[in-house]
Amino acid sequence: MDKHLSRYDDAQPFITKDGSEIRELMHPNHHGNQAQSLAEATVYSGQRTLLHRHRNTEELYHVTAGQGTMILGDQRFAISVGDTILIPPGTPHALHNTWPVPLRILCCCSPAYDAADTEILDDRQT
Repeated sequence: MDKHLSRYDDAQPFITKDGSEIRELMHPNHHGNQAQSLAEATVYSGQRTLLHRHRNTEELYHVTAGQGTMILGDQRFAISVGDTILIPPGTPHALHNTWPVPLRILCCCSPAYDAADTEILDDRQT
């Protein structure tokens, strides 16, 4: 397959440090891009991610399915389909799925996602 094309079904899901299920849709380790990555995160009904931050990575979250609560620094607010959230580097954040269907979010990371850049701040789910 052309390294410039990524097919959804070829992106095998895995669990990240924060507890979300991730599919890397485009990542420098596999696709030839250099400065960013794109993934789909899934948080299932009633689940929460661990409060965490990325020291070097800026993230953009775009909600494509479901509803939930976003914890961003000292703020908590509802999110739903069509919302896009900026997460600056170093900002604590977490998600809580409050809907009976999976919460799905496209996550763009710059620089590209690196598990070593993830710092868990509270190992209890928020």
